[in-house]
Amino acid sequence: MSEQVSIIIINWNSGSQLNDVLSSIIRFHNGLVSSVVVVDNASFDGSLKSIELMNDLPFRIKIFRNKENIGFGAACNQGVALSESKFILFLNPDARLFENSLSISLAYLQDRKNQSVGVVGIQLIDDQNRISRSCSRFPTLGIFVAQALGINRLHGLRHLNTQMTDWGHDETRVVDHVIGAYYLMPRSIFNTISGFDERFFVYFEDLDLSLRVQQAGYQCVYLADSQAFHAGGGTSRQVKAHRLFYSLRSRLTYGFKHFSPLQAWILLFITLALEPWSRLALALLKGSWSDATNTLQAYTLLIKSLQKILIFSRR
Repeated sequence: MSEQVSIIIINWNSGSQLNDVLSSIIRFHNGLVSSVVVVDNASFDGSLKSIELMNDLPFRIKIFRNKENIGFGAACNQGVALSESKFILFLNPDARLFENSLSISLAYLQDRKNQSVGVVGIQLIDDQNRISRSCSRFPTLGIFVAQALGINRLHGLRHLNTQMTDWGHDETRVVDHVIGAYYLMPRSIFNTISGFDERFFVYFEDLDLSLRVQQAGYQCVYLADSQAFHAGGGTSRQVKAHRLFYSLRSRLTYGFKHFSPLQAWILLFITLALEPWSRLALALLKGSWSDATNTLQAYTLLIKSLQKILIFSRR
């Protein structure tokens, strides 16, 4: 089973996290890693410097620098093109491997009994040593509307959410989607479905990939027998207005790609005509002027990019 995994890491101003995740791979590669590909999306925090100095590694490390931030999915596609192994692991910079993270999940994927499995995710532990609720259901129009209006926060309606918070993530099971922080799959399946859809700059790109994996006849499995660390939030915490903008834009892109035309236009109406007011009302109730400002900035960006979203939806 030696040297069969290429690990793809997308870096954007990850700071010391990038060094930490590389250090965890060096410590727990278990002879299974042939290469680590770091694709940098025009970082300006000097985060690459610490790994550029690493030498005498037990695997090859490749660093590819983009002159601009081209988005997560597009960078992942670049990373895969620069790798060579039979299996690919997409690993977030804010994650860290544990001793058996790779060996258990790879063995599960290689088991002949699991030939119908296209993606494996594992149990993720946060900085409080708690199990993260990292699996999701595929969204419906109803779920998106509930989230947009904030009614999924109400008691009795919290099931109207994609995140599987109603389950303890303490057992192995087939799920719709495993979070992209630790996302292991065969290269052959990734190539069959043409990789990530680069219309998703960030957010929903892994969800879209999971849906297409299942449409191709494979399963996504959450494996509770293997663990890794994941801080969560990542560097998107740095840019809250842009984070909301990209989340809204990717939601609309997902809707126009996977919903019926009528459902997609309903989603667009709810997102543009109703959701801004519910978000602003919640921000004002909390007394958070920064949240209100970020909401206004995000929707300004969304309206400016609306034409591009609609053009993309026709592809």
